[in-house]
Amino acid sequence: MQMTTPRDGGLAALGFAMLAGVALPAVAQAPAIPATSEARTPRVAVTRHEGVFNGQKVRYTATVAETFLDDASGKPAAAATTIAYVRDGVKDRARRPVMFLFNGGPGASSSPLHMSALGPYRRTPTAPGDRSGGGWVENATSPLDAVDLVFVDPVGTGFSRPFPGADGKAFYSTSSDAQAVKTVIQAWLKANGREASPRYLAGESYGTTRAASIVKISPDLPFDGVLLIALAGEVPGREMPYVVALPTMAAGAWYHQKIDRAGRSVDQVFAQALQFARTDYVSALIQGGSLPAAEKRRIAERMSALVGLPADLIEDRNLRLSKNDWMFNVLKDRALRTGLLDVTVTAPLEAGQDGAIDDPALGVVPKRAPGAVAGPPPNPAAIGPVPSPVVGRYLTEVLKYPATDPYYGVNFSVNAAWTHERGANPYETLGQAMRENPRMRLFWAAGYYDLTTPAYAGRYVLDQAGVPGGQLTAAYFAGPHGVYDHPENLARFDAAVRAFVTP
Repeated sequence: MQMTTPRDGGLAALGFAMLAGVALPAVAQAPAIPATSEARTPRVAVTRHEGVFNGQKVRYTATVAETFLDDASGKPAAAATTIAYVRDGVKDRARRPVMFLFNGGPGASSSPLHMSALGPYRRTPTAPGDRSGGGWVENATSPLDAVDLVFVDPVGTGFSRPFPGADGKAFYSTSSDAQAVKTVIQAWLKANGREASPRYLAGESYGTTRAASIVKISPDLPFDGVLLIALAGEVPGREMPYVVALPTMAAGAWYHQKIDRAGRSVDQVFAQALQFARTDYVSALIQGGSLPAAEKRRIAERMSALVGLPADLIEDRNLRLSKNDWMFNVLKDRALRTGLLDVTVTAPLEAGQDGAIDDPALGVVPKRAPGAVAGPPPNPAAIGPVPSPVVGRYLTEVLKYPATDPYYGVNFSVNAAWTHERGANPYETLGQAMRENPRMRLFWAAGYYDLTTPAYAGRYVLDQAGVPGGQLTAAYFAGPHGVYDHPENLARFDAAVRAFVTP
């Protein structure tokens, strides 16, 4: 895919800050324009701001801009939006690092990393799981003092859209998505004169696959570092999918007090479960039917003491506990099930739950009225795009972006249309790139309470990919899939990111 260069030359960075709580006047702002590519040029809005981050007063420029992406015939087929925050007054831009960030889904906008983690403002929901209410406040822990931030919304998310008549599916596969985002990054670097700057790539959830895939196809675009948050990678085999999930189940059982804590912290319980999973547990699973009955019972009882399920149930499952086995049974005595993205979240245990899109931590399936008959969970295509009105208002009201359509926080239609190209492991290429370039570094963050992409699963994938231990910075959080959830985690996460880009 090729990039159609904006006529004003401006695919700038996005910045956002406020002086005395009020945005400074916009310096440049594109007028509202028609939706078809033939009738308009890429939209762009530039504003100046000031904020205090890490105790430093920082002036910065925020730029929201589109990059047009061409189809195979060279015709513009879609627009991808970047939200960039660039510190003002920097004398040597070649020494100032810049980070490109995106979330996952696939079909998710960059809004979690942008407005819940690293951006200069963070969203303040009115209640847990709320997608539509609330506002925003300054994010005093944002690392904008140390690194410029460019958030990328891939096609079909945020304000990024396929053009009328164009087939969005052309962008909805592992390889085409990686190429499109690479094109956006290259265009931003060129338009802003930042080709010589240290550059970092950050992805969360499926965004970790996107980041590794971009590294795979980009020998011409080297990165100084890659940040992977809640790594999403395939863990193959008959044993390892169960092995990597067990420490997270133990952390969840500790949280819900379904095991004897015995004065242990969640870190200690996770570490003990990890040691057991890597030794006795995996050995028992490998033995399969040849495992002696007495040993099978001993393993089941040890698992019971770790994950909070009855030993009889564990034996009945042949020591192989699925995620649903744990989520639907650990709180069964309370008529509750846990979440998947966040095992600390609970919801009523009801017939017909599938343990996927009905995840109460995801919050896209409406709660049923008391006494209502449970129906089957909706499929992703039926849910379609889910707007994030607060993020949309922030971009249009504070950053002055001239959009009138909804900002899609997550688009399940994209998720449903996605082509996952199985077989090729981009993390192996990432490991190889790091071995070939000892200066390239990797930051990996995982949450103890994330059963969607369990913490040990991420470490296992990186270990098997041959990522050199000396080039890896690992950070564990007592948090969910979004490891920065809760104020303590946010402060730790932002500080860790800042430290990673300023070694």
